[in-house]
Amino acid sequence: MEAAKINVRELQELILQAGELFQDRKAAGHIKTKGAADYVTEVDYAVQQYLRVRLETQYPHIQFLSEEKANQEIDKSGLVWVLDPVDGTTNLIHDYHASCISLALMDSADVVLGIVYNPYSQERFMAQKGVGCYLNGERITVSSAANMEESLIAIGTSPYYKEMAEENFTIFKHLFLDCQDIRRSGSAALDLAYVASGRIDGYFEHSLKIWDFAAGMLLVREAGGSVLDYKGEQADTRMVNHIVAGNSAIARLLAEKYL
Repeated sequence: MEAAKINVRELQELILQAGELFQDRKAAGHIKTKGAADYVTEVDYAVQQYLRVRLETQYPHIQFLSEEKANQEIDKSGLVWVLDPVDGTTNLIHDYHASCISLALMDSADVVLGIVYNPYSQERFMAQKGVGCYLNGERITVSSAANMEESLIAIGTSPYYKEMAEENFTIFKHLFLDCQDIRRSGSAALDLAYVASGRIDGYFEHSLKIWDFAAGMLLVREAGGSVLDYKGEQADTRMVNHIVAGNSAIARLLAEKYL
């Protein structure tokens, strides 16, 4: 079974319905600390449960991998949903309106469908392998920037790894001096979606989990861009990866000059 056999219209509607749960400020205030700067709220659990029940009912043969559950049973050689119910939980806690649902479908560890939905802006980014990338039904592409001087770059601070701060911020300083400016949204999935739409020209972050980048990776590639690792090789869907994204020129420049 491939993405073409998924009812994409129903899937998008399901994501929109789940996004309504982001409006529950009481649930967003019920916070559990998982680790350093790593939080989960009742909204995370509610979105995950809402989607899990419906996806497993409609597609019982597809495995379900998500941030807020144990995933030891997952066989990545088969079909797997990959969900981040709230990418940008710290933003959600602060009502910062830069959080999203990120859902991907993998077939033999290859991402074949990806959706990133921001309920606050009601922007729905979607891509299917070989079909292109779309924002609310309109086709989008990466930017045409050719160098750092004309580029706006999004950075990820790897907040769960505070010990990397000195290394990371040295890179950020060098980049800041070369590019137009830098941005930090707090949501890897949204940063990748913004690369796909050409709003930003590049993005990178160390030690992202698969649910952070799986859907966004396909968005960027279907929008004509590149998603590499810090070695400059094509990024894959290992459980943790270091991600560099942009149009082909900017992604390559970031990987080779700054990382």
